[in-house]
Amino acid sequence: MKEKLTRCPVCEKGPLSDFLEVKDHFLSKENFIIQSCDTCGFRFVNPRPPADEIGAYYQSDEYISHGVVKQDLISKIYRKVRVFSIRNKFNIVRSLVPSGNILDIGCGTGEFLACCRTGNFKVQGIEPSEKAREFAISVNGISVSEKLDGAMLKPGTFTCITMWHVLEHVHELDLTMDTIKSLLAPGGVFIVAVPNSNSWDASRYKGFWAAYDVPRHLYHFTNETMRVLANRKGFTILKTIPQKLDAYYVTMLSEKYLAGRTNYVKMMIYGFWSNFKAKTGGKGHSSIIFVLSPGKPQF
Repeated sequence: MKEKLTRCPVCEKGPLSDFLEVKDHFLSKENFIIQSCDTCGFRFVNPRPPADEIGAYYQSDEYISHGVVKQDLISKIYRKVRVFSIRNKFNIVRSLVPSGNILDIGCGTGEFLACCRTGNFKVQGIEPSEKAREFAISVNGISVSEKLDGAMLKPGTFTCITMWHVLEHVHELDLTMDTIKSLLAPGGVFIVAVPNSNSWDASRYKGFWAAYDVPRHLYHFTNETMRVLANRKGFTILKTIPQKLDAYYVTMLSEKYLAGRTNYVKMMIYGFWSNFKAKTGGKGHSSIIFVLSPGKPQF
């Protein structure tokens, strides 16, 4: 049985209006309603599967976030791009906090934290997937807990906390933001990457936009609604950083959902065009990294 929210998860107001009906193209083929808050504009799946049932929507060998052994062309390309992406994420962290303790929430198989460890960071992970968590522990040697609220982490411990395309998945948005704020050390930063539902590719593909990924993606952020959430939870957005490569991957999947087959030519054309429109008066890139700090900026 789905749970129905009666107020906005970001501004805690309303009323709520239907924004778009989207099919779960990836797995269940069910349709879900994305609603929009009339007060702040935030978009979210409503009604949604409860936390104790959402796991069924992740049960697929095709879920690439944890696919580490597939040998098809797309998976091979994905892994190569992933190596570049991990290094880029590490460079972003190091430019903000040269050293210290880092917590990665939704750390998957632990490659990002393993990279950070080589740069003199002390690392800790949170990962709900048992398969991914065991890989991170046994192969990458990362200390990983299943849940944030059960990890027994000391407040004020971490100079950096990261969530790379994870915040849109969590049911307890308020609790997660409050916990992150409490865990950050003075001057620490929270780095969060999310898809941008105001991007050019989101407007082009509408219900076929792969980054809606209902119901696994519960929330659909924009620059504006991330700012509303940050302000309400006592954070300042220090800077935003585009994830330009995401436009190509999201476009590739969106085109497959729309046309029934992968089209690499359109992936290159529309991925490039999405990034171009983001720089020339559009509403932002396909995915955006937000760098937040509690209270007033520290940098």
